[in-house]
Amino acid sequence: MITETQIISLVVTFILGLLIGLLIKKIIQVGLIILAIIIILIAIGALSPSTVIHGLEGLGVYASKAESFVKGELSILPYNSIVFIIGLIIGLIKG
Repeated sequence: MITETQIISLVVTFILGLLIGLLIKKIIQVGLIILAIIIILIAIGALSPSTVIHGLEGLGVYASKAESFVKGELSILPYNSIVFIIGLIIGLIKG
């Protein structure tokens, strides 16, 4: 018999999956928009490729710090739960 606590746990896990899927999808969309803007600026000559490379190298420093933070926080996510994975996939597709 499934208890009320187990149902609440499943619902919270599913909602977390949905929200993280939505977040991932939005981050990818913003990244693609930024990439399109950079390509257009390079094409019209307002930005040089060397400037973009230098900016990406600087961004790499912050990305490594963010990666170490995410590795620490990943342990609190129930990513091995099938309910979380279903929520994540729905969030990515429908988000």
